[in-house]
Amino acid sequence: MEEFAALIDALVYTRSRNEKLRLIAEYLRATPDPDRGWALAALSDGLDFPAVKSSTIRNLMKERIDPVLWTLSRDFVGDTAETASLLWETGQMGTAEADAPPPTVSEAVETLQQMTRVTVMSELPKLLDRLDPSGRYALLKLATGGMRIGVSTRLAKTALAQAFDVSVDEVEEYWHALSAPYPELFAWAAGGEAAPDIDNMPTFRPFMLAHPLEETVVSLDDYAAEWKWDGIRVQLVHVPGDPGGDTRVYSRSGDDISASFPEMVEVLEVPAVLDGELLVRGTHQGGEAGREKQGGAASFNALQQRLGRKTVSKKMRTEYPAFVRLYDVLMLDGEDLRQLPWSERRKRLEQLMPRLPDSHFDLSQVVEARDFEHLARIREGARDDAIEGLMLKRRDSPYVAGRRTGLWYKWKRDPLLVDCVLMYAQRGSGKRSSFYSDYTFGCWDGDPDAGADLLPVGKAYSGFTDEELKKLDRHVRQKTVNRFGPVRETDRSLVFEVAFDSVHESKRHKSGLAMRFPRIHRIRWDKPPHEADRIEALRSLIRD
Repeated sequence: MEEFAALIDALVYTRSRNEKLRLIAEYLRATPDPDRGWALAALSDGLDFPAVKSSTIRNLMKERIDPVLWTLSRDFVGDTAETASLLWETGQMGTAEADAPPPTVSEAVETLQQMTRVTVMSELPKLLDRLDPSGRYALLKLATGGMRIGVSTRLAKTALAQAFDVSVDEVEEYWHALSAPYPELFAWAAGGEAAPDIDNMPTFRPFMLAHPLEETVVSLDDYAAEWKWDGIRVQLVHVPGDPGGDTRVYSRSGDDISASFPEMVEVLEVPAVLDGELLVRGTHQGGEAGREKQGGAASFNALQQRLGRKTVSKKMRTEYPAFVRLYDVLMLDGEDLRQLPWSERRKRLEQLMPRLPDSHFDLSQVVEARDFEHLARIREGARDDAIEGLMLKRRDSPYVAGRRTGLWYKWKRDPLLVDCVLMYAQRGSGKRSSFYSDYTFGCWDGDPDAGADLLPVGKAYSGFTDEELKKLDRHVRQKTVNRFGPVRETDRSLVFEVAFDSVHESKRHKSGLAMRFPRIHRIRWDKPPHEADRIEALRSLIRD
């Protein structure tokens, strides 16, 4: 555990991607199984210990120190695990573990797995007593599953590939078929043994991703255009078997979300790996001639009613029926199609459609345009709630994992903009834990000159530079008028120009509205707050 703690400590203070890769690779080469496998799972958010949550740590600490001191300390530090690791007093409640050696990563994982909501309050302190502050911090980060140290799952896989000189694409291919601590993966990568056999498993294959189009102009002789639908990208996998075979639905990160969308599991019977956008049925048909035939997709706001549910009622399935708008086919009837050009895969997908129930599958249409300028005009008119913009796919492109320059581009529609007033601020996490970087903003519920109040309409924590963050942090500290635990209320003096993709009615918010992907577009230091927009201006942007 000491080596893992040293790795976490080094990663926290390292911003360089290459240095993070080097640190993780060195740790993986120097650490034996199964410790390195558990560590890799922790770095990639692949561990879950139901008995240990942030609330568990808070309750544990409030038994040991004054609750007000804990709250003030947590607010100042900005991270629950770090605060607890620094405030912990070894052996305070009588445990006899202080002289025991630090646990290995494997021992820590095994102990955490055996904890229950009843035993965690007595067993977790025993582990913490065996560790120094760095070890406690690493343990609590591992236990709660929220590392937030600037290491993505992709970076962890890349580090594994670099550590043992294997292909990161192959690591991606095997990763989701295996379970922590990944003995087969390390036997192949580090030990030179045969690659894991995943042929007859309903395994996730890494998605092909797109680069933003930005200033690039492409020729439609080389690229095909499709609508970029605003749902969640999913992969459906069916492998034959007796009885019925096995079907899974995966999110873009490789998480198995089959339980949330059981109707999709029930209807796919063709041996295939399919790539598409999961949507729910709606009544809005859109106004663009090329989109009227498809229509039928509700906004993302409707889809959210289905996300994250472990069980789905019959009523929920009826009110928000799911379907998948297909983009691509990776494998079909046992044949791997990923090396074929997009144009050939598209033909195979079109030929496949009659074998799929049209109640649950349809095909994302190709957008026809005379040239790039004509396509740009079509994109400008795309304000259907279920459309984010366009995808441009090179006709001869194979299906390759990750983002490859020049193959696929995403051309999102221009965001909507509205002027809002800063109302509340809260500290961020990780490297932003010392700054007030999460901002809640509102619009006027009527005429501000006539005494109208502000109603919150959104929250954002992106869209500004590090220098702007420092200036915003000073503003919050100087303009605080009230405190609600970790939240500061500011005076109504600063205007944000907020960019967002769409707005929808919401019963969960006082304003009755919810923004989709709000982010700060500009900080309007120059604009007086009474000139910010009103709720009605935002409401007028709702599409029926």
